[in-house]
Amino acid sequence: MPLPFLTADGVSDAGDDGYEALAHVDHDRWRRPYRPGPWRVAGAALLLLLSAFMLLATMIVAFAGAAAGAAVCLVAALAVVGSAVQLLRAGVWVSRTGLRRVGFFRTRSLAWSEIAELRTVQQPVRWLGLPRTVQGQALTVAGRGGAELPALLTDHNADFLSRAEAFDRAADEVGAWADEYRAVPVG
Repeated sequence: MPLPFLTADGVSDAGDDGYEALAHVDHDRWRRPYRPGPWRVAGAALLLLLSAFMLLATMIVAFAGAAAGAAVCLVAALAVVGSAVQLLRAGVWVSRTGLRRVGFFRTRSLAWSEIAELRTVQQPVRWLGLPRTVQGQALTVAGRGGAELPALLTDHNADFLSRAEAFDRAADEVGAWADEYRAVPVG
């Protein structure tokens, strides 16, 4: 929903899809070409709620006089906060230099010159990252040497579960970045 009172002259900068154009477009910075999905945000919110209770327990243990126990509770709470942040960061990021797939434990970056093809295919995909697989769509990338890499996006992950239109927009956006920068040498 456009909010005309947020613009200087009353004209909205929103495009056809309702997303506002960013005033600081910098193609050298890594950016996620889609918004985090409700399942990902809900999971991070639950982790932050848990960390709030853990920090309250830290304070109670500290006031009870057990400094070592308070330190353990504090470290555990900070680990849960870090997990929530990493859960929100996970996904596909793009920039002028290439494509980056950020996972919970591992990040992999590919230069656009290393990518031969991006395509959307029907295949078994993992449901919310769990071992259970269902039939769905996946955005896959093939490397220059013919190496098939893991799926970048699926329509059943935490960002796109029950949001097929958002998956299509995100796949198109990643494809547009690839089309624009695969032929352009970065340097």
